[in-house]
Amino acid sequence: MRNAWRLAVRDLRAGGRGLWLLLVCLFLGTAALAGIGSLSASITTALDTQSRRLLGGDLELRVSQRRPTVEESAVFAGFGRTSESVSVNTMAQTRSAGASTLINLRAVDQAWPLIGRLELRPGALAMRPRGRSVAIAPALADRLNLKVGDQVRIGAAWMRVIGVIAAEPDTLGFSFGPTALVDMNGLDATQVIQPGSLYQSRTRLLLHPGLDAGKTGEAVVRRFPSAGWSARTPQDAAGNVKRSIDQLGQFLLLVGLAALAIAGIGIGSGVSAYLERKGRMIATLKVLGARSATIAAVFLLQIGLVAGLGVAAGLAVGAAIPWIVGTLAGSALPIPPELALYPAPLLVAAGLSLLVALLFSLPALARARAVPAASLLRDAVSAARRPTPAVLLAMAFILAALIALAVLTASDRAIAFGFVAATGLFVLLLWLLGVALRWLLARVPRPRRPLVRLALANLHRPGAQTDRLVVALGLGFSLFVALAAINTSLANELASTAPAKAPRFFAIDVQPEDEQTFRAAVNRGAPSATIEAVPSLRGSIVAIKGQRVADMKTLPEGAWILRGDRTITWSATVPPRNDVVDGQWWPSNYRGPPLISLEDRAAELLGLKVGDAVTVAVLGVEIPARIAALRKVDWQGLGLNFALIFSPGYIEEAPHSLLASVYAPPARDGAVATAVANALPSVTMLRTGDVIGQVSELLGRIALAIRAAAAVTVAAGIVVLIGAVTASGQARRYDTVVLKLLGGSRRQLLAGQAIEYGLLALLLAVVALLLGTAAGWYVVTYVLELHWAPDPWTIAGTLGVSIVMTLGVGVASSLPALRATPAAGLRAG
Repeated sequence: MRNAWRLAVRDLRAGGRGLWLLLVCLFLGTAALAGIGSLSASITTALDTQSRRLLGGDLELRVSQRRPTVEESAVFAGFGRTSESVSVNTMAQTRSAGASTLINLRAVDQAWPLIGRLELRPGALAMRPRGRSVAIAPALADRLNLKVGDQVRIGAAWMRVIGVIAAEPDTLGFSFGPTALVDMNGLDATQVIQPGSLYQSRTRLLLHPGLDAGKTGEAVVRRFPSAGWSARTPQDAAGNVKRSIDQLGQFLLLVGLAALAIAGIGIGSGVSAYLERKGRMIATLKVLGARSATIAAVFLLQIGLVAGLGVAAGLAVGAAIPWIVGTLAGSALPIPPELALYPAPLLVAAGLSLLVALLFSLPALARARAVPAASLLRDAVSAARRPTPAVLLAMAFILAALIALAVLTASDRAIAFGFVAATGLFVLLLWLLGVALRWLLARVPRPRRPLVRLALANLHRPGAQTDRLVVALGLGFSLFVALAAINTSLANELASTAPAKAPRFFAIDVQPEDEQTFRAAVNRGAPSATIEAVPSLRGSIVAIKGQRVADMKTLPEGAWILRGDRTITWSATVPPRNDVVDGQWWPSNYRGPPLISLEDRAAELLGLKVGDAVTVAVLGVEIPARIAALRKVDWQGLGLNFALIFSPGYIEEAPHSLLASVYAPPARDGAVATAVANALPSVTMLRTGDVIGQVSELLGRIALAIRAAAAVTVAAGIVVLIGAVTASGQARRYDTVVLKLLGGSRRQLLAGQAIEYGLLALLLAVVALLLGTAAGWYVVTYVLELHWAPDPWTIAGTLGVSIVMTLGVGVASSLPALRATPAAGLRAG
């Protein structure tokens, strides 16, 4: 090994530049995997370490449409210090311009916050709001052009802005508008909470030492089983955000694995080309008495050194990604990342990269080990040797280890295994396509045009890299087409379906006695408006088929309807956008025992059918009911849809408000909002376009992250293309010299290269169109459950860019061969 080490280092110093492709490919793949893993780990760690601050205490108890009773507050206080807050969506309006916008009004008591503190920007008039004063979020200040000291109307009260919020505890989560913070007296002054209003009360607790948050929350829910309380611990505080980060990180890691797979093709090409150029050196060493094992050790050490350098550089960049993203795009993240060094994702990235390097280098190492000494006397092109059974067995073992590491370290092993299997199938199909293409081109009649004949010969002659290029670039371009199809389908779904079906506004907290006033105000703003109004209140399912939800050890997978309370309604007839698929709707004049209609997919998740018993708690009262009908609901229309609908009768006695949808011309949005705000300040007008805009912004951020990861994949494909051209550089230089001696001009030779890569690019475009659209269709229809509506022009543009990029890189990489002189090209050695 000492001699092998000396020979490896000496040869690497003299001619190690031939392994640049191995270095670059491993750097790209490792940096992608390490960066994605480190960023995901930094965010989830921040969520874990700050969970108590994000929750605002050790335990949070939530209830809708009411505040805690005296008895409940006394029970809560027995567990530790408490703080109550109330959250409701309402409207804010300026005095001068009359502009209005939707806000999230938060009212807090004097004990708030239990953890952390409220920070206002410099220039604030007070430390916290009291009475008819309000602290506002920066987004609200910008939207309504508000300054400290200005007046803003919230509900029925004019409030004075005492400061702009710089940092606010326990605010993680989605809200329909920027925050406006008041105290409980300020909430009463606004009069936005009326009987039946939709709002949420939260009681946070700092528990006495020794009390377990989870068990305490369960005890409270059991103590008041019909009160509608739900409990959250610090581990639940950022549960949805953490799951979303995990899912996105998992998807990006899978994209990084695709980039590493493509890089593996480049590694194989680079190592093969490097070792083929070392043929004379290997033969000379064997003539001098070197054993095959020593030669294999020399080149294994060289590959290991270069691979280690590439992996180390990739790990360094990947480890710095949280700092880079936090600096450049920290505001786009749900929480600032916890900046630290995370060994786990770095070790996984390093392990995957080194296994890929060994897997794709092994065949070339085996061929180099078997180079005979007699090859010193020959310079002919020999047939490629197939790997021996021992080499194939070793490759199978390495591949199994690679798959095991990728799957076992994934957060969702089923998805990871499916992705790895699909990627393997794609690679196999593309490789078979490349082999079939070489076989077919070798047997088709030769074209009469010399340049076309030369281009086709370059694609199938001995040593051609066609099969590897088809795999690497085909996989990368297919991924880009799939992303283009997914993104455009999402955009088209939001841009075309929503405006065609969706209302312009949702009106919340319309009191039944104010319905006519509300309709008159809307008609003043938009005389042609159409209004749908239905009763609404909040309720939660507390028992199904006689079993209480609180007593279930685990909830059914995906049973979202059992988690917390939901908006419910009642109706004498089948609502619009609903179709009964099982059972029968009750008569329009029905006044018997309570019946319900459930959304069909929710019923399927819960294992419910027509006739089953369901108990719903509404404002602390349990209502036993029987399922009379199951409905298929058109959720994509964004109209007034409900998962659970009661029959009229008993439920109507509960305090409730009206939920209305307003269909009006887009140009009248401002007039409608202003008219309703002036007539009924307590009514909340939720603009549908704002909701779609927030969803679109979130999807845009996700799409940007996916494109960034996919760009690494395409970069790896480009490197593979350059490496493939370089690998065949000696043969190309020889051909170029011969053609020049036969009278070929530089322009003709360049045209021949362009035809070669143009044909290859067109083939890859067709492959990407088939595979990429198939993958995009599966994700959109089965994973996202949306309509398949891609933009063909965007996909065509993606393919056009792919063709131009392949053509440009291929031709540019061939320029060194075109500059070869006859003397240099014909000189041996």
